[in-house]
Amino acid sequence: YLAAMPTVPRVSKVTIAPANMGRLPAQDSLVRVRIRVTRDSAGTMAIDAATVRSGTQVARTDALGDAVLLLAPGSRLIRASSLGLRPDSLQVSLRAGNDTSIAIVLSRQALALDGVVVSASRGERRVEDTPLRVEVIDEEEIAEKVAMTPGDIAMMLNETAGLRVQTTNPSLGGANVRIQGLRGRYSLILADGLPLYGGQAGGLGLLQIPPVDLGRVEVIKGSASALYGSSALGGVINLLSRRPSDERERTVLFNQTTRGGTDAVYFGGGPVSAQWGYTLLAGAHVQQQNDLDGDRYTDMAGYQRGLIRPRLYFDNGRGRTAFLTAGYTGENRSGGTLAGGTVPGGGAFDESLRTQRADVGGLARWLIDKPGLFDGSVATVRGSAMQQSHEHQFGAIGEDDQHRTWFSEAALAIPRVYGSRSVTYVLGVAYQQETYRNDNLPAFDYSFAIPAAFVQLDIDPTTWMAVSASVRADAHSEFGTFVNPRVSLLLRAPGNGALSQWTNRWSIGTGAFAPTPFTEETEATGLTPLSYPAGGLGALSPERATSASVDVGGPITTAIGRLEVNGTLFGSRVTNPLQVREVNDGSSVGQIRLGNAIEPTRTWGAELLARLVYALGGSGGENHANNNQHNNEHNNEHNAGANEHEGEQHEDGEHDEPPMLRITASYTYLRSRECLATALIANTPAACFRGEVPLTPRQTLGMVASVEQHGRSRIGLEVYYTGRQALADNPFRTESRPYVVVGLLAERAFNTPQGIARVFINFENLTNVRQTRVDPLLLPARGPGGRWSTDAWTDLSGFTANGGVRFSF
Repeated sequence: YLAAMPTVPRVSKVTIAPANMGRLPAQDSLVRVRIRVTRDSAGTMAIDAATVRSGTQVARTDALGDAVLLLAPGSRLIRASSLGLRPDSLQVSLRAGNDTSIAIVLSRQALALDGVVVSASRGERRVEDTPLRVEVIDEEEIAEKVAMTPGDIAMMLNETAGLRVQTTNPSLGGANVRIQGLRGRYSLILADGLPLYGGQAGGLGLLQIPPVDLGRVEVIKGSASALYGSSALGGVINLLSRRPSDERERTVLFNQTTRGGTDAVYFGGGPVSAQWGYTLLAGAHVQQQNDLDGDRYTDMAGYQRGLIRPRLYFDNGRGRTAFLTAGYTGENRSGGTLAGGTVPGGGAFDESLRTQRADVGGLARWLIDKPGLFDGSVATVRGSAMQQSHEHQFGAIGEDDQHRTWFSEAALAIPRVYGSRSVTYVLGVAYQQETYRNDNLPAFDYSFAIPAAFVQLDIDPTTWMAVSASVRADAHSEFGTFVNPRVSLLLRAPGNGALSQWTNRWSIGTGAFAPTPFTEETEATGLTPLSYPAGGLGALSPERATSASVDVGGPITTAIGRLEVNGTLFGSRVTNPLQVREVNDGSSVGQIRLGNAIEPTRTWGAELLARLVYALGGSGGENHANNNQHNNEHNNEHNAGANEHEGEQHEDGEHDEPPMLRITASYTYLRSRECLATALIANTPAACFRGEVPLTPRQTLGMVASVEQHGRSRIGLEVYYTGRQALADNPFRTESRPYVVVGLLAERAFNTPQGIARVFINFENLTNVRQTRVDPLLLPARGPGGRWSTDAWTDLSGFTANGGVRFSF
């Protein structure tokens, strides 16, 4: 399940007593397991309608607390859960011919039932049980990306199917993330369910978030305004931090790149008392300013960045949990011409950006454990505040500004059972304030107040169906009220046949986005050349979207292991999309204007994903793969911060597990068409000429293969293909070239008297793909808004190697 404050389930060991209840005649190869779920060890307080699961086999308990699963022989993890109770898991060994009875006791504890900033279900649901598809970047994938780019999360997101990290300001290195082809401004980034980077984060946000303290990342694609408010028109990326383990842990990482990048990161955590724990992240990151094609114009921005983030956690074990976090980031970034460099026509053009960001946030949750209307319900309150100040320099023009975001929310999740159906009601209210102040251009100042109310209904009418329906109303102080519904449906294939573990999801929802002056274009030009239409910001129409998706997937058993496959079809329609147009009326040289396009932007496409896990070195590969899958499912239920890797707890470095081969392949086909941003003549938009949205590749293909000896070593190979992209305002070409990027990673763990040292080396972009090997980045004349660099359609740094050590003690 997805949560901003996940509860850690337990794994119990019990004695299994064969019941000899007799096998089903048609199911000779399966073992019949009867599970009784109760609130007490004596078995007198049965739990009705609890969910019992092993893998994707699911059953619900009856009035006596009993459920039956038919499972194949072997080691199986059986998990029981019920809303408002702590989930429990049993690892059992089943033998053919011996049917079994077990008992599971669930204690009362608040689960991760938060408001709009958790999963679509907002209940005690695992990822595979949510009607709305939520993709998870797990601990293993994050660990690989830490060794590649320990300073930011850009690579981790860029290598996720359906996501594309797009450079918005090549000279300063700004970037945002597009979700399924939609503009990056529509993507909402949360930290532990809180908008700690702002409700509408700037383009440098991705490059200032280190992945070292992440436990997992959850991605919702498509309009999510019904869940997360008006900033989530395109989707949500929720960064969940690692939680403190029961023992003190400390990790120090040092990394150096061949392009002059240096990273030093510290992460520590542990218990303070029986109920309190803490974590601390601190980092220093330096990048040399680089000119790779010798034209004395920056191809890789230089920066110096420092950050610190402490977190404090509370859990009394009786249904009350809380956490508090604060953070500070300071960065100086430089680009533009280097010493002695000039732009066409003469003169230097220096670009720089100084950033200071401070934030604080917290969450409290408690279980209502008193008889009455709300008995067993979970209440949640959360809030955050963020302030970010910038000092921009675009040549001779300076722009200093401040962004502020205030957020608060209260929610109540009410579980109910009606016969064989379980229903969860979620009610909540929220308030968010977005403020922008520009010291040099006060005409662009704004302050938005956005109170909101939301309702959600989750229904599980049968074991093979789940439905989630939600609606949210946001009363925007400038653009009126937005009402956005979303409905999602999950279908599970019944029976025990070849497709018994397959699922099918359908989802449709609407979204809205309030206009601001910040677009991908103004990240590169600043606001000085920008103007509003007559009437100012309020004359613009809010952007509105409808998105839908359908996906189907499940496991396929092969001779070498378990292959997980998934296919998705998606589409969206954005009306009143904002565009930046060049003003060409003979009197406004270099000026650009913000306005709404006269026709919608339409996007559609498909994603295919396949994962294979295979145990190398002998027979039993399928069993190892299946066991690995069970372990991964179990680890996902746990807090990913319990430990960085289980292997780090083995001092001798030896493991009985065989090396595991993991292969992930993905393919995305994407079409996105809009009204092209033609020049304004006499302040009137020209007719709509539809074309491909720039910088949107029609086809992308990725393959990642790794061999890992758990806790000891890892070697990985990555290959990514990106197809042709339409380009805009590019004097060198109207369409990009396709390209292939190859990467290679190796990591080895060594035991030392003080702890475990992991030495890693990474070769990124072995094919040396670099845009400035094809075309200059520097324009021959100033572009729209006075910019001097063209858009980046591929990598700007070329082949880069990095290496370092991560020391855990």
